[in-house]
Amino acid sequence: MHRRHLLKAVALLGAGCVLPACGAMAARFAIRGDRFVLDGRTLQIRAGEMHYPRVPRERWRARMRQARALGLNTLTTYAFWSQHEPKPGQWDFSGQNDLRAYLSMAAEEGLYTILRPGPYVCAEVDFGGLPAWLLGTPGMRVRSFDARFLSATRTYLKQVAAQVADLSIERGGSLLMVQFENEYGSFGQDRDYLDALLALYREAGFDRPFYTADGGEESMFEGGTLPGVPAVVNFGGDVAEAQASFSALAAWRPDGPRMAGEYWAGWFDHWGETHHRQPPGEAAATIDWMMAQGHSFNLYMFHGGTSFGWLPGANTSSQEPYQADTTSYDYDAPVDEAGRVTAKYRQIRDVIARQLPPGTVLPVVPPDDPTQALPAFSMQPIADLQRLLGRWAPPVEDHRPHPMEHYGQSYGYILYRTRLSKSFSGVLSLGEVRDEAEVFIDGHPIGAVSRRLGQKTLVCRWQSGQVLDILVENTGRIGFGPRFADERKGLTTDVRAGDEPLVGWAVYPLPLTAAAWLIEASTIDDPIGPAFWRGHLSLSSTEATFLDTRGWGRGHVWVNGHHLGRFWSIGPQQSLYVPSEWLRAGSNDVLLFSVGRPSRRTLEGSVEPIFETPGAAPSPRD
Repeated sequence: MHRRHLLKAVALLGAGCVLPACGAMAARFAIRGDRFVLDGRTLQIRAGEMHYPRVPRERWRARMRQARALGLNTLTTYAFWSQHEPKPGQWDFSGQNDLRAYLSMAAEEGLYTILRPGPYVCAEVDFGGLPAWLLGTPGMRVRSFDARFLSATRTYLKQVAAQVADLSIERGGSLLMVQFENEYGSFGQDRDYLDALLALYREAGFDRPFYTADGGEESMFEGGTLPGVPAVVNFGGDVAEAQASFSALAAWRPDGPRMAGEYWAGWFDHWGETHHRQPPGEAAATIDWMMAQGHSFNLYMFHGGTSFGWLPGANTSSQEPYQADTTSYDYDAPVDEAGRVTAKYRQIRDVIARQLPPGTVLPVVPPDDPTQALPAFSMQPIADLQRLLGRWAPPVEDHRPHPMEHYGQSYGYILYRTRLSKSFSGVLSLGEVRDEAEVFIDGHPIGAVSRRLGQKTLVCRWQSGQVLDILVENTGRIGFGPRFADERKGLTTDVRAGDEPLVGWAVYPLPLTAAAWLIEASTIDDPIGPAFWRGHLSLSSTEATFLDTRGWGRGHVWVNGHHLGRFWSIGPQQSLYVPSEWLRAGSNDVLLFSVGRPSRRTLEGSVEPIFETPGAAPSPRD
C-alpha cells in the first residue's frame, strides 16, 4: 500500500477509537496556553523520573515517598517494550514489569503520573527500549513508516493501554499526560511516521493529552514535533542553559506549555570513562529558577537505580565509535543507587520548600536504606565455557557467520567455531565486530578485538586442522542517534584470513538468561579462558551491599539467581549493587562469569559504590 494511503487508513481507524469523543465526563486536567490546569487551577508539575525495571519492586513505595518528601508532586516513567515483549507475542506485565501496579502505587502515595511509552525511549537501555527481535526481520526500519514496524507498534501500544489507559485522573487514577515517541528530532524528520504513531496511540485507547519532548535546537523541534501537539524541552546544566532552552521552546511554540520534559540533574556513565558528577548547587539553583518562573519540570533522574541484567545500552559520538553504558544507573541523582538521599537531594528540597505557598509543609524524609560491608569470601572455578558448549542447545551450522539476531538471540554471548582447512600466518579480519570479541585457537586465547577501541583485525597464525573460536559479547545496543537502527550484534561480516573468507561455521548462541543450568557443574583447577565461578556467602543480615569486582576483568554476576549485571575492570564502575531483597539470611549462592583469567579469587562487599577509572583518581560519594 502507498504510504499516504496507509497513513490515511491508520488515522481513520485511530479516530474511531478515541475514548473522549464519546465520554460525558468533564476533564479535570487540561493544557491551556502556556499552563497546565487541574480543576480550573494552574498546576505546576514538579516531576521526578524513576523507572520500574531499575528498582526492585519491593522498594517502589519507599522511593515514591522520598519523591514526595523532596517536594515532587508527579512521577514520570517510560514503558519498556523490550521488557514487556521479550519474544514476539510473549507478554509480561507481572512482577517487576507490573506497570499498572507501579502507576497505581504512585497514586496511592499522592503522586500524579506521566507515562512515556515510546515505542522508543532511549533511557540508556539496550536498543532504546525496542525489543531486539525486531532486528530479525530483514530490512525493517524501526522508528519509521515501515508498515511492519507500525504493525508491531500497534500491538505493543494496545497491550500497554489495556494495562493502564483507565488510570487517567478523570477515572480515579492519577495519569495526567502521555508522551509519544521520544526525542525524535535527534533521529529523523519523518512527519508521516509521527502522524501514524499518534493515530496508533489513539486507536489503542489512550485518551490523555499528548506531548512531544526534544532537545532545545530548532532542527530537533522541526523533526520531533507535530502541529497542535504540545512540546516540551530537554536539557541539563545551569540556569543559563535553562534560560536558553526555554527561550528556544518559546520561539518554537509561543503559546505552548513551559516545561522541562527532562532536566538532567546528573548524567550516566560509559565503560572506560570517568564517573559523572554535577554540583548539587547547580541543580538546586536551576530548579529554583524554573519554579520562580512558573515553569514545570521533570527531574531526570530523581532516582536512577540499576540497569540489571542485559538492560544497559550504548552510545556513539563523532569522537568515539562505540560507548557501552555501565550497569549502574546512579546518574548522580538526588537519591543514589542504593536508595540513600544525597547532598543534591537536600539542596533541591530546600529550594522547592522555599518556592511553595506559605504554610506548606513537606513530608518528613524517610530513613535511608542501609548497606553493609561483607568480608571476603572465596570463589571457585566450576566450569570453563568450552565444556559447556552445546549444553543449552546444539550449534547452528552455517556457511558464513551472521549476527546473533539471525539466530533468534537478543542478548548475551555468541560463539563462532570453524575448523581451519589451511595453515595461515597474517592478519585475521573480523570486520565491525559487535562488540567485544575473544579469539581462541584450540581453546587457547590468542587475542581480542574491541569495537569500543575501533579494532577490527588481529595478527595470528595457525596450522591446518586447528579450531578457531570467536566469542563475541553484546555489551549493549546503541540507543540514541541515527546509527542505532542497525544495531545487530555478533559478527556482522565475513571473517577473513588475509583476503580469503573463512567458511563452514558452527554457531553457539549463549544468551545466559538464567543461572540454574550450572547447578550440576563441578570444580575445576585453573581455567585458561572464559569460565564460571561459584561462591557461597553466609549472612546474618540481609542489608544491601556493593560487590567489589576489582581484579575480575569483564563478566557478569548472579546472586541467588538474580542477574546483577556486567562488571568491567576498565571502570568507572568497580562494584555491583546487590539489593537487600535479593539476599537471604543464611547461605547465598553467588555465580560469576569471567571472560579472562582473574587476578583474584575472592569477592567482598562494600558499604559504598566504587567508582575508579584506571589512571584517574576515585570519585567520592557526596
